[in-house]
Amino acid sequence: MAETHVGLLAIGAGPANLALAVAIEESGSAELAEHTLLLEQSPEVKWQRDLLMPWARSQVSFLKDLVTLRNPRSKFSFLNFLHDQNRLDEFINLGTFHPFRWEVSDYLQWVATSLEQVRIRYDSRVASIEPVRRSGGAIEGWTATLTDGDVIHCRDLVVGGGRDPYLPKVFADLPPDRIVHSAHYQRRIRQLPADAPLRAVVVGGAQSAAEMFMALHDNLPNSTRTMVVRSVGPQNYQTSKFVNELFYPSFVDRFYDSPPEVRRQLLDEMRLTNYAGAAPPFLDNMYSMLYQQRGIGGQRSQVRTLTEVVGARVADDEVVLDLRDRTSGKVEPLHCDLVLLGTGFDQRMPAMVRDLVDQVGLSEISVSRCYRVDLGDSAWGAVYLQGVNEATHGIADSLISVLAHRSRDIVADLLARRGVRESEAV
Repeated sequence: MAETHVGLLAIGAGPANLALAVAIEESGSAELAEHTLLLEQSPEVKWQRDLLMPWARSQVSFLKDLVTLRNPRSKFSFLNFLHDQNRLDEFINLGTFHPFRWEVSDYLQWVATSLEQVRIRYDSRVASIEPVRRSGGAIEGWTATLTDGDVIHCRDLVVGGGRDPYLPKVFADLPPDRIVHSAHYQRRIRQLPADAPLRAVVVGGAQSAAEMFMALHDNLPNSTRTMVVRSVGPQNYQTSKFVNELFYPSFVDRFYDSPPEVRRQLLDEMRLTNYAGAAPPFLDNMYSMLYQQRGIGGQRSQVRTLTEVVGARVADDEVVLDLRDRTSGKVEPLHCDLVLLGTGFDQRMPAMVRDLVDQVGLSEISVSRCYRVDLGDSAWGAVYLQGVNEATHGIADSLISVLAHRSRDIVADLLARRGVRESEAV
């Protein structure tokens, strides 16, 4: 067992914590940068690793990368990545603001390898985190124990690993080998024979469900594919330029300062800007594919709209889904082999955060404008939450759009706290 001491420990090396690492390196505080460590459970950095289909695109402009909105001169920009990879001319020639998802993933790995002071430790999964208290009970730091037994002590902690996949209760009794959540799509599909004549059912109507439905045509070409959508049909994202102003970093202040009931109303009104829709060009391609199958023949794909799953079980080695037609109320069974869930992520705080809160003894989580959990004025060590604060910071909190400014806010708070505490100690 090895023990390590750092000033700041950030869990997860995804876009959120990579943006933070860059902001720390560009802050001018070498001490903070050299005492910052990121933990990544995988052997490399990949963005949305299980939905890296070759045709999948980012829905966010490349200008909303990890740094540009905070520091347009940064060497860590997406454009500098393209220049470094000798692809700038070709990308410009594409005439798009929306790069392929694999290209964004490559950019994130490039940023990770370009860091000069902040360290990243790969193949490192956290088993538990415990607060470290002074004799008076005030929190002075944190101890993270990894699954390999190593221990890391830190003063400040940043949790940026994202939310936990959401599994609706209706599917809770199905065997794990019959369910594939979008967060695990590619790794699970690779385990199946490519020529398997499976009956696959995709549940959900948003982007992740639509992408799995289309990807199955390449990954399992001999399968039959049914997409079950509760609404009137897969819907386009709201892409109005007026609505997109809600993703400005400046909107975070306005949202945060609103009354809680107004925040809840706004989040509900904004669902189709992110959670409940799909990219319009992608839905056009999907509709065209279904149209061609019907016209040419050999239809192996269908979308069943206004339909909800009210039961799920295994019988005679088949998965049986009870489908209810919302217009007639009629319930009928659908027999299949595999269920793919595009059901999004649990809107509760991640299990790691909930466990941490229980250990600290908080009855509820209150997050400041700078993303720091309120642990009381006597706390020396802090914990910051990234990407899970939609309720207080708006729907963009889980997206790339605000990463650059959010990193600036967290770094400013880290440096201010160190300055205040150090002067108080003197």
